[in-house]
Amino acid sequence: METLIDRSHPDRYRASVRVTWVSVFANLVLTAAQVFIGTIGNSQALIADGMHTLSDLISDFMVLFALKHGHKAADEEHPYGHERIETAVTLILGLILVGVGIAIAVNAGMRLWESQAFIVPSPITLWIALITLVAKEAMFHYTMRTAHRFDSNMLRANAWHHRSDAISSLIVFIGIGGSLWGFGYLDAIAAVIVALMVIKIGGDLSWEALRELIDTGLSHQDLESLRDTILGVSGVKALHMLRTRRVGEQALADVHIIVDDQLSVSEGHQIGEAVRAKLTEDFPVSDVTIHIDTEEDVGQTAYDGLPLRDEIMRRLQRYFAEIPEAGRIERTTLHYSKGAIIVELILPLSTAPDDSHAHALSARFNLAVGHDPQIQSVSVLFH
Repeated sequence: METLIDRSHPDRYRASVRVTWVSVFANLVLTAAQVFIGTIGNSQALIADGMHTLSDLISDFMVLFALKHGHKAADEEHPYGHERIETAVTLILGLILVGVGIAIAVNAGMRLWESQAFIVPSPITLWIALITLVAKEAMFHYTMRTAHRFDSNMLRANAWHHRSDAISSLIVFIGIGGSLWGFGYLDAIAAVIVALMVIKIGGDLSWEALRELIDTGLSHQDLESLRDTILGVSGVKALHMLRTRRVGEQALADVHIIVDDQLSVSEGHQIGEAVRAKLTEDFPVSDVTIHIDTEEDVGQTAYDGLPLRDEIMRRLQRYFAEIPEAGRIERTTLHYSKGAIIVELILPLSTAPDDSHAHALSARFNLAVGHDPQIQSVSVLFH
């Protein structure tokens, strides 16, 4: 599958932090170089790109914050953990990309409209722009490789932020080169093209993060894989109402599984636990809520309006008042099935010494409840 891959690698947190600190160090060095050389080399474009790189430091520290707090285990106030911090940061990073793209496009458009020419900068600024371009592109590949390895949308967003910086540096490189060769307008044309690319990338990342924040479920392919796994667990006859939602790099699921209506509560629970273990082991599903059904209950359940044990026991006491053997009932089990209740009684074998007595006693119990529309039948067992 494409979405549900292993996101629980033990090195995921450490690798993500390492990538981000590399980005922090690189951005500090590049910012200092761009602003200093841009100032002494008379390149406003390089200085502006330096300010752009400086803004990346804010994004890096946001990522570090998300990694630190999103990695925390669940607590009383956050029973599902803190992984959506990463989702929120991904949304913010995506919006930053959109803002960067719009700013580049507006600035380039104004230059084209006003036909302003660049002041010819020093040739050294061209080399700094090239070094920045190579460094940013290398950071993009380094970060994206880690993002793919651990399937981190937040790192993927930060990687594209590096790519947007590389594109910005490319614009500066073209602009400075064009100014040196007398074609200053090339900067503005290139800026408009790449700005649209940056806006699209940021928009896509923001949209995916927003979909997760509003509990968008897993893909159809992922749901089918989950469905097949659940149906493969022994004791599961069918399932319905399978629902999922993403929480950071994990998923939450809830499902109604149908089991035989004569199973004990403990066996039904055991089947449910087997389903839970299978999903959490084979998929990055952090938690599963399982509802045990004995029949389809989509929409209105077949048990709506049926009384619970206290009410049924009061009725049975009245119905069986004329049956002396009722005083020796050892256990009463209620089975809710197909909109009615089946009563199972356990009596000692001495109450029915032979088959004829057993059948006669069973008939008396069934006759006693025959007028109750909510009780389907009485099953009598002897031991």
